[in-house]
Amino acid sequence: MLLPDLEIFRTSLTCPVAAAALRERLLRGLPDGARVSFDLDDCDRVLRVHTPGRPLDVARVVATLRESGYLCEPLPD
Repeated sequence: MLLPDLEIFRTSLTCPVAAAALRERLLRGLPDGARVSFDLDDCDRVLRVHTPGRPLDVARVVATLRESGYLCEPLPD
């Protein structure tokens, strides 16, 4: 499912090292100029993915984290 160019996800990540590795993995599959950030201090351990001017494949982001053993779901607006 393709959505607008910014999406915020709830995750189960707690480790900054794992977050950094997943950030790099996500960026490899996103268009040039994409930005990925984690806020592990937030109660939802937020993942923000921004693909300026391009739609975002939410299912692909969710699958990438789930394949690595983490919960990942879009936060409602």
